[in-house]
Amino acid sequence: MRGTILSSVASLALMTTAAVAGGKVTVITSFPDSMTGPIEAAFEAAHPEFDLEILNKKTSAGVKYIQEIAGDNTADIFWASAPDAFEVLKGDQLLSKVTITSEGIPDRIGAYPLNDPEGYYFGFAGAGYGIMWNERYLKANDLAPAKEWMDLAGAEYHGHVGMSAPSRSGTTHLTVETLLQGEGWDQGWSQWKRIAGNFRTVTERSFGVPDGVNTGNFGLGIVIDFFGFSSKASGFPVDFAYPTVTALVPANVAVVADAPNEDGAVTFINYMLTPEGQSVLLDPAIMRLPINPATYADAPEGFPNPFEDSTIGASVKFDVEKSGARYNLVNSMFDVMITYRLDDLRAAVGALHEAEARYSKTGNEEAKALIDEAWALIDANPIDEAQSLDPEFAGIFTKKRRKATDEVGERQAEIEQRWDAFVVENYARATELANKAAAM
Repeated sequence: MRGTILSSVASLALMTTAAVAGGKVTVITSFPDSMTGPIEAAFEAAHPEFDLEILNKKTSAGVKYIQEIAGDNTADIFWASAPDAFEVLKGDQLLSKVTITSEGIPDRIGAYPLNDPEGYYFGFAGAGYGIMWNERYLKANDLAPAKEWMDLAGAEYHGHVGMSAPSRSGTTHLTVETLLQGEGWDQGWSQWKRIAGNFRTVTERSFGVPDGVNTGNFGLGIVIDFFGFSSKASGFPVDFAYPTVTALVPANVAVVADAPNEDGAVTFINYMLTPEGQSVLLDPAIMRLPINPATYADAPEGFPNPFEDSTIGASVKFDVEKSGARYNLVNSMFDVMITYRLDDLRAAVGALHEAEARYSKTGNEEAKALIDEAWALIDANPIDEAQSLDPEFAGIFTKKRRKATDEVGERQAEIEQRWDAFVVENYARATELANKAAAM
C-alpha cells in the first residue's frame, strides 16, 4: 500500500514537472492562419505539454512589437520570412542565441546560408519570389502568362497586375530588393516603375495578392512562391513561375530574448526541423519549400526542388546586410514613387503604351524621340545607390507609413516631399510627351 502511495506521488511529481516544463508558447508571426494552423496542430499533437498562442502581425509590426516589449517581454518566438527583419532584431539584441538540433539539413539553400552563423535565428523553409496568374482570367482576356519581371511591363498587361507594398509586407520588401540587387539600383527601379504602371492595385496585405488572383479580381500577382503553390494545390486555376532574376532565401524562426518559455520555443524550432515537422510544409494549405532534401520524396508531382534544380534563385546572391541597411529607405521610395502616386504613374505608362502602339504603325521618328524622353522621365531616380547605402542618409528613414497622411520625422518628411515633387513633375511631363507623340 505504501509503495502504491509513493508511486502515485512520484507520478504526480512527474506530471507537475511536465506541466512546468510545458505551458504556453507565444509566437509572433506574419504567416497567415492557413499556414500556422496545420503547423500548430501538428506540433501540439507531437508535444501536448505545450500550447502555442499565435499572434499574427505584419513583419514590420512584429519587429516593432518585440522592440516595444523589450524589458518586459511576453513573446517566445518570432517567425517570419524576411531575413533582414531578423537581422534588425539581432542587432537590437532582442534574439536569444540557442542551440538547435537539425539532422540531415544542409548549410545552404541555393547560394544562401540557412542559419544565422552566430545561432540567433534559423531557417525552417525556403522562400522564392515570382509571378502567379489565373489561367481562366488570362484566357478570358487573351493574355499569355508572364514569366519574367519585364514581361509584366508589356502593354497587354495594363490594369491586370496586383502587388502589395513593401512597407506593408516583409516578403514584398524582399521581392523589391531582389530586383534592385539583381538588376542594379537604377535598372531595378526602372523596372519596378514600368511594371507598376500596369498595376490594377497595391493591396493592404501580402496575401491580398493571391486572393485577388484566385478570385479573378486581377490576372497576375507578384508573390512569394508558397502563395502560388498553395492556391494551386487547393484547386484554384492558377500557376506560378520563378523569373530568372530572383532570390532563394530561408524563411526563419528565432527565440526572442528573455523569452518566458525558452524551453518551449526551442522545442518548437527543433520540431520544425524534424522529418515530421518538415513534412507538414507539404500540406496543401502551406506548400513551403522544405529545407530537408529527404522531404521532397513525398512532394507532389511538379513541386520544385531547389536541391536538385540549381537554377532557382541562382542569379541573385542576396545581400541581407545591404537590404537591412536601407530597409526603410527602399520602402519609402516605393511608396512615394509608386503606392501614393499610382494613378499618376498608371496614366503616364498607359499613355506611353498608346503612343508606342501608334508609333508602330507610323514609324514617326519625332514621335519615337518623345517616347524615349518620356520613358527617361519615368525611369529617373531621385537618389543614387551610394546615397541609399550611406548610413547617415539611410538612417533618416526611421519610420514606415501605413498611409500617406501618417506623420514621420521632419527630415524624412522633407526628403519624401522632395521625392514626391520630383515624380509628380516627371509623370505629368511624361504623360504630356506621350500624348503628343500619339497625336503624330
